[in-house]
Amino acid sequence: MAAYFTSDFNAFFIELAANNHKDWFDDNRDRYHREIKEPFEKFMGDLINALRVSEPEIDPDPKKTVFRINRDIRFAKDKSPYKLFRAANISRFGRKEAAHPGLYLQFGPEHLYFAGGAYQPDKHQVKAIRESIVKHPEEFYSAVNSSAFAHTFGEIQGEENKRITEKELMAAAADHPILLKKQFYYQTTLPAEMITNPDLLGKTLEIYIAAQPVAGFLERALKEV
Repeated sequence: MAAYFTSDFNAFFIELAANNHKDWFDDNRDRYHREIKEPFEKFMGDLINALRVSEPEIDPDPKKTVFRINRDIRFAKDKSPYKLFRAANISRFGRKEAAHPGLYLQFGPEHLYFAGGAYQPDKHQVKAIRESIVKHPEEFYSAVNSSAFAHTFGEIQGEENKRITEKELMAAAADHPILLKKQFYYQTTLPAEMITNPDLLGKTLEIYIAAQPVAGFLERALKEV
């Protein structure tokens, strides 16, 4: 199987970092479409088709998963107009959903970044996840400690509260300190050179599958909200 991307994928963003303005981008727009935009959408389309075998509710249109390369500079001190990576988020709740588990991808010249989990849950969703961990600790720790998840992602990450307002949950945090988290996400990277590897799609699917025990637990917890 041929690779989706050439070495010019990383070269483009390296050059863009030194020339992050509209004139340079306009001069390289055809190159951007050929080396970045079109192959990334092709990759996302093939990835979605593979995932829809078991999750048919995922929207089949890859364009609905991909974020714009233009930065939102309205309130930013850095007025550079373009992102230095290509990113997408696959979720049956939509591209901008950050509470329900999905698969976020960010490909750039530093590394290939993958993440999932409950990244921006609201207070009701956080409470539901905490309560589910207390109710089903064996299921939760079995998922987190599964060999594929631990090897791929390490552990659940996220910012923490010093205290939990619900007394029962605060007491349970003595045995389950993870309850103090207000985010429950996981992440991993591959070397940037992997972008030209013909097995990139296969590696991405492995990462997605490794996350499923934890993603499934979080999704079931969020259904209680």
